[in-house]
Amino acid sequence: MKRFVRRHLVFFTTPLVLFLLIGGWQLYVTVSGVSHFLLPGPGAVWEALKTQVTDPFVWQVHVKTTFYETVAGLAIGVAIGVSSGFAIGKSRLLALIIKPFLVLTQVTPKVALAPLFILWFGFDESSKIALAAIVSFFPLMVNTAFGIQSLPQGHKDMAASIGATKTFRFLRIELPHTMAYILAGLEQAIVLATIGAIVGEYLGGDKGLGRYALNLQNNLQIDLLFGSIVLMAAYGMVLYLAVSSLKRFLIPWHESVRLNRTETF
Repeated sequence: MKRFVRRHLVFFTTPLVLFLLIGGWQLYVTVSGVSHFLLPGPGAVWEALKTQVTDPFVWQVHVKTTFYETVAGLAIGVAIGVSSGFAIGKSRLLALIIKPFLVLTQVTPKVALAPLFILWFGFDESSKIALAAIVSFFPLMVNTAFGIQSLPQGHKDMAASIGATKTFRFLRIELPHTMAYILAGLEQAIVLATIGAIVGEYLGGDKGLGRYALNLQNNLQIDLLFGSIVLMAAYGMVLYLAVSSLKRFLIPWHESVRLNRTETF
């Protein structure tokens, strides 16, 4: 019962908080008299957003380009990140060798590589895909390695006692156990891949949501700029929710999935 009340409290509280934020925004714009070119009101942004949502060019060119760059970069990040994570997780020596480089790369802002990627790969989608791939690579690699390393000793002993082959051990023991960690890394990776693609578009290229927002800024179309920010946020949220929903299909037995189902009732 407590879970039911808590869940429905969140359901009603979230829209209320959003309503208060928008109301505070409108109140500030009205009372302060701030210039429309600096901060348009929520009504103007809403009208701009409706214009953008119904504009086929925005979807067929900008959203489509960013989606392609994000998904392609994420796919590369998944392939390299998961495979290298398994290798590092299963080899203590390799983990010790790689760890200093991991720390170095983790403290380096990946977005700072964007100018180099544009220099190396050009102004087309390749540079944005490369940036999306490298920023999504690290959480997948780290989570996968941690998942393998956290495999209970009892699972390993059981596999040894039945004489399990490497293939059986990987498919029936290691992969199912690590899948929750991989999906957690994937949730981080899709957010980072989206940011990487959009930042790359800001710095170079002629299409994509990042370039679209930059063009609006240069043309001083501030209401449309705010609308594009909302559009980018919604785009990122949809991708995140799509990836997050994979848990229900791939690891329905996992505690996090079962707990979420229980709280629904």
